[in-house]
Amino acid sequence: MLVRRYGATVQAVETNFDARAMNEIGFRRSGAWSIPTPEFESGYERVRGVELTATAEGDVQGEAEERMLASLEEQLKQVLAELADGELLLVESEPGTDYPKTRERTTTQVIQGQNRLYFEWTIDPPLRLGVYRPRSA
Repeated sequence: MLVRRYGATVQAVETNFDARAMNEIGFRRSGAWSIPTPEFESGYERVRGVELTATAEGDVQGEAEERMLASLEEQLKQVLAELADGELLLVESEPGTDYPKTRERTTTQVIQGQNRLYFEWTIDPPLRLGVYRPRSA
């Protein structure tokens, strides 16, 4: 399950990656699970960290950005699929400090004598996630 801290609670979230949004890499609360943060911190231990990033390029700006976000979401789904029973995947990237952002680099290419724009998209800094499991008694 994918979770994120919201103030005094840790809640289940779903991805909301949208190339048309101001904040392209987003998460929305699903309401499926919630636990107070102190209870989470005392009941779960961090097993390992994961950093995800993606790149894409192409001659259509929106399509390249959508491919990059789709790649990031596929990587995230793969990490979720590999979790053991009872493990949680916590979004550790914090808004305002190290939250991932999409970065675009545009270059001009000459194709058949015409100037064409070419777009390269990356995510920087990477999306930081932590795998947590219940503490053993």
